[in-house]
Amino acid sequence: MHKHWMVITEDGHMVTGRQEPRLVLVSLTSEGGQMCLNGPDMEKLRFPLIQPENPIIDCRVFSSDIQGRDCGDEVSRWLTRCLVSEKTFRMVHYEPHMKPRKPAETEFLYPQSEKVAYPDSGAVMLLSEASVKDLSSRLENDVTVARFRPNIVVSGCDAFDEDSWDDIQIGNVQMRRVMACGRCIFTTVDPETGVMSRKQPLEMLKSYRMCDEAEKHIYKTAPLFGQMFSISKDGILQVGDVVYKISH
Repeated sequence: MHKHWMVITEDGHMVTGRQEPRLVLVSLTSEGGQMCLNGPDMEKLRFPLIQPENPIIDCRVFSSDIQGRDCGDEVSRWLTRCLVSEKTFRMVHYEPHMKPRKPAETEFLYPQSEKVAYPDSGAVMLLSEASVKDLSSRLENDVTVARFRPNIVVSGCDAFDEDSWDDIQIGNVQMRRVMACGRCIFTTVDPETGVMSRKQPLEMLKSYRMCDEAEKHIYKTAPLFGQMFSISKDGILQVGDVVYKISH
C-alpha cells in the first residue's frame, strides 16, 4: 500500500503526473522477484528489486528530505524515452533502513507515529464508487475512480458516506480517519490518455465540495474528495472484504 518507488529529476526532486501527465500511463509491477516497467509504445523493462551496489540519492518530496536507492541507468533511459521530455528522469526505491517522512510535519492532523516514504501525505486514501458516480452525473464526460488514485475503493454505500467514517475495519485491519483529501490539478489528468486539461473535474469539485470556513486553514482552496486514513491495527485486507464502521 505504501508508495516505495518514485520518479525524480536529476537533482532529486519528485516527479508526479502534475509535472509529467504521461506518467499515469506507466505501470510498475512485480514479477517473480523482478520489477517490471510498462508504458505506451515501450518494450517492457525488467530490473532487479534489490540493487545494493547502486548509489543512494538524497531526494525531495515537496519540502521534505528523504532518500532512495537509484534503480539504475537502464531504468532512467527507459523513463526518459517514455515521458518524451527534454529532461532526464531517474527512479528510486525506498528501502526499510532509510529514514521515513512524518506526515505530521506538514499535516498536523496526522498522528506523530505515522510514517511514510513517498506519498504526498499519508499512505491510505479511501474513496467510494458512489462519490465518483455523483461527480460524473454533474459532468459532460464521465470520470472513473482511477482518476483519483485511491488505495481503497468502496462500493455499496451512498455518495460521500466515507466522509463520516471515523473508525473502520476491513479484513483484520483497523483504520482511523485523519482528514479529507484536498484535490489538486492532478485530478485533471485523464488516466486513459495521460493528457492534462487543467479544468475538469477540478472545477466541478470546487463548485460543491469545498470545506467549511472553520477548516480553511487546513484545506485552503482545495476541494475535498476521498478520505485519508491512518492504520491503527495492521493486518491483511482483500478485494471483496466488507467495510465495518467501528463505534465506540
